[in-house]
Amino acid sequence: MPATFGFLSTYPPTQCGLATFNAALATHLTGGAAGSGVVRLLALDNTSGGIALDRAAPRVVHTWHTDRAGGWSDAAEALNRFDVAIIQHEYGIYPGDAGAEVLPLLRALTVPAVVVLHTVLTQPDDLQRAVLEQIATEADAVVTMTDTARRRLTGNYCVDPRKITVIPHGAGSHAGVPRTGHDRPHLLTWGLLGPGKGIEWAIRALADLDDLDPAPFYTVAGRTHPKVLEQQGDVYRDGLKALAAELGVTGQVRWSDLYLEPAELSRLIRSADAVVLPYDSTEQVTSGVLIEAVGAGVPVVATEFPHAVELLADGPGLLVPHQDPEAMAVAIRHVLAEPGLPGRLTGLAGGPTLRWPAVAARYQALAGRLLAEAAPVRLAAAAPLTA
Repeated sequence: MPATFGFLSTYPPTQCGLATFNAALATHLTGGAAGSGVVRLLALDNTSGGIALDRAAPRVVHTWHTDRAGGWSDAAEALNRFDVAIIQHEYGIYPGDAGAEVLPLLRALTVPAVVVLHTVLTQPDDLQRAVLEQIATEADAVVTMTDTARRRLTGNYCVDPRKITVIPHGAGSHAGVPRTGHDRPHLLTWGLLGPGKGIEWAIRALADLDDLDPAPFYTVAGRTHPKVLEQQGDVYRDGLKALAAELGVTGQVRWSDLYLEPAELSRLIRSADAVVLPYDSTEQVTSGVLIEAVGAGVPVVATEFPHAVELLADGPGLLVPHQDPEAMAVAIRHVLAEPGLPGRLTGLAGGPTLRWPAVAARYQALAGRLLAEAAPVRLAAAAPLTA
């Protein structure tokens, strides 16, 4: 009988990359079969709107309202109904200092637990370090999505390296979506918008391309991050629009203030001549946007954040220094101008190891190993005592 999985994470209709990741993993890992379910993390400010859930995705069996104390107990009870628990970890989604309320949940689990780390900080504060080390101690397995994250974890934290498995972030299949062209080059960035996204550097790079004929246009697709909107309003987006006006490129920047459904996003990605990832962060070891762009066969121009350095070194894009619009403009010009370059830059685009079915198969194998290791222990615990 196939194993059943309990997933703990944010989940659609919540609009965030973590929710989208968990839904895709859950859908491909369970294959639409009954028996698995999701324990959804839900903050008070994430209760309305959002993205649709795939019909084949597991249903929510319990909601952990993270604005209420002690919700971990019922969440653990719900996860214990399944054979294996798969727990997404990101900073800011669990209650408590540094998300510490995930720890009693892990201790209360009676089934094997796989914790997927979406961020591994190079220089955590003392509490962040302590919580992450305890998470790794309590978990039966820890998944990082890049080798960079694995090296950070083993080098900067006290973690048993034997527990760590590297499984890449999955990419959707864009095979059925035709490449669509425009009458001028199309540059694209998408994802939730907020400070640190680096869009200002891409707009400055766009202004440096004013000699190109026809002039490229740049689509910035994505809602403002809900937490940014709550705390700062749309100051960042408004500042970007003011910058575009100051540089004389207002007519070349298209704003799409939407969280796109998968089919719409596929069409948008496949319409791009280059995906631009101008992120400021030097910590980002996982980028779903990067994986999707590579998976769609679109060349990438990215700053040197860790996941880009690791993935693009094999060919499907160009790296530029952080906060360097001149270098970014040179790289974009290179992608747009050289015949045949896009084809050479997308060497990983058809890579089967990045597709969700292959990624899910690796989680399936990891779960199978954990269940096999746990079986003798369970049998021993269940065996009657003899005189």
